[in-house]
Amino acid sequence: MTDSNQDMLAALQAELAAVRAEMQEFSATVSHDLRAPLRHIVSYAQLVQEDAGPQLDAEVQGFLSTIVDSARHMGVLLDGLSALSRIGTLPLVWEQVPLRTLVQDVCESLSVTATGTPVDWRIDDDLPTVRADQEVLRQALVQVLGNAAKFSAGRERPVVTISRAVESQAGCDTLLVHDNGVGFNPALHGRLFKVFGRLHSAQQFEGVGMGLALTRKLLQRLDATVALEGAVDAGCTVQLCFRSARAADDRMT
Repeated sequence: MTDSNQDMLAALQAELAAVRAEMQEFSATVSHDLRAPLRHIVSYAQLVQEDAGPQLDAEVQGFLSTIVDSARHMGVLLDGLSALSRIGTLPLVWEQVPLRTLVQDVCESLSVTATGTPVDWRIDDDLPTVRADQEVLRQALVQVLGNAAKFSAGRERPVVTISRAVESQAGCDTLLVHDNGVGFNPALHGRLFKVFGRLHSAQQFEGVGMGLALTRKLLQRLDATVALEGAVDAGCTVQLCFRSARAADDRMT
């Protein structure tokens, strides 16, 4: 590579870093500055409910409840945006992480679904060791395994299988997370990783549609990728692709 090309590449990398920093600052600022008005909306609506509630008819009380619920929901959305904006600034501590141990730990913390149904976690023994930041990887696994449990909650026996792919790309280790849940319409695949992208209604499943967006951004910090396959009422398989420990070490040298 010539000196001029190296200078151009360095300039582009610096510009990209500046844009990312600006977007992260923008997201954090918006999230922070909108919280005070939301708190005021909730507080004053609740005061009206308490002080004037007995004098209001059922329809007006319903209006106030909608205001409170909507403001609280927006607060949850802002929490999601704030979490997304912070990922780019998380400090990384690279180490060799045995996936079997970490997956087991996360599964134990998610032992039941939101409905209280125990999850049958089936974890293969031969999961790989990957080079990653353990806490960032834990956050990604919490999102992926939490989704698997959530979307399997309606089954009589929720089953989630975590295994190592038999075939992976050269220099990569692929972790497969398969559930027997409701799955999704493949035609809507493009919406999966969008911020606030939901494929199921809030009445069916809780959440605001941030899980996969957070997962992808967390894994990008680890030079890893995520992909999904699924079908309606036929479960879902999540593929997490990591550079193998040796390939990652070779890349860093």
